[in-house]
Amino acid sequence: MNTVATAARKKTKIDPISRVEKRRLAEADTRERVTLSFYRYVRIADPEAFRERLVDKWSQLDCMGRIYVASEGINAQMNVPKENWDKFDAWVKSQPELRGVPYKIAVEEGEGPSFIKLAVKVRDKIVADGLDDSSFDVTNVGEYLTAAEMNDYVDDPDAVVVDMRNNYESEVGHFESAITPDVETFRDELKVTPETLRIHKNKKIALYCTGGIRCEKASAWLKHNGFENVKHLKGGIIDYARQVKQEGLENKFKGKNFVFDERLGERVGSEIISTCHLCRKEKSDTHYHCENQICHRLFLGCPGCIEKRGSYCSRACNLISLVPQKHKKTVARLYNEHIRKRRPFKKVRMS
Repeated sequence: MNTVATAARKKTKIDPISRVEKRRLAEADTRERVTLSFYRYVRIADPEAFRERLVDKWSQLDCMGRIYVASEGINAQMNVPKENWDKFDAWVKSQPELRGVPYKIAVEEGEGPSFIKLAVKVRDKIVADGLDDSSFDVTNVGEYLTAAEMNDYVDDPDAVVVDMRNNYESEVGHFESAITPDVETFRDELKVTPETLRIHKNKKIALYCTGGIRCEKASAWLKHNGFENVKHLKGGIIDYARQVKQEGLENKFKGKNFVFDERLGERVGSEIISTCHLCRKEKSDTHYHCENQICHRLFLGCPGCIEKRGSYCSRACNLISLVPQKHKKTVARLYNEHIRKRRPFKKVRMS
């Protein structure tokens, strides 16, 4: 077992390991890794026991990532040392709940590690959607679309393509002419989408998201709301990019695919379609988390602004970072009460 990963796991609640130290340990492990995601809706009788099984095995294989387990299934984003891939794959295939689950392999690995620790958590749902699953048939999902079929929908004037991701995701990348609702959570999007699409009720509708999981539920929700011709992109943008490359298809996705790990994005289209949040002038699709840990908001920054301001989303955050540690709690309270709710940038929790 890798000594760096072992050192990270030996830390206790009494001696917590900081995020900076987690990153240092992860970067010190220079083995090649495979970043992947997968999900499955499957009945899990004892989520806590299933979680322990995952942690035990994936710790042995030095896997890192963020995995949610619920009685309804599993949602995983993670990476695996390339040297341990065959063992990982064999073990997954041996588990009744995971046998045959399709992997979505990352388009690109990035310069740093995609995840810096292993976190497996039990949740009520594997995706926070705010829906009462007993109120509709969650298994009545739309049919899948291949990448080639998705391209046909994009080109079809009688079809509607809908981005089921959050606004900060679609800001940096989306399909040509797609509807991109201005929402910050999937829960919010499910609330507004039926009404947003009301005028398109008789058209063909194609949904897409990062890896496909959100569209599974969204397609069933729209069908419950009276939309009959609803389909969704199988494997999401991640697998779309793979199919486009493998089959030599035209790429209809513009810009970057936002991902919820340390990379914060994968390049799919060559275009930069978004603008720096700081100067509002220069093109940029590079995300940063504000260096002020009280804020830690996600924002887009161009090279000039980052060089000038550092990794801070505002001058106020730069000043706040200089406050002595003994006053940080008071500053954090005042910041949350008077500043955070007025800020336009999104705070996204990573691993």
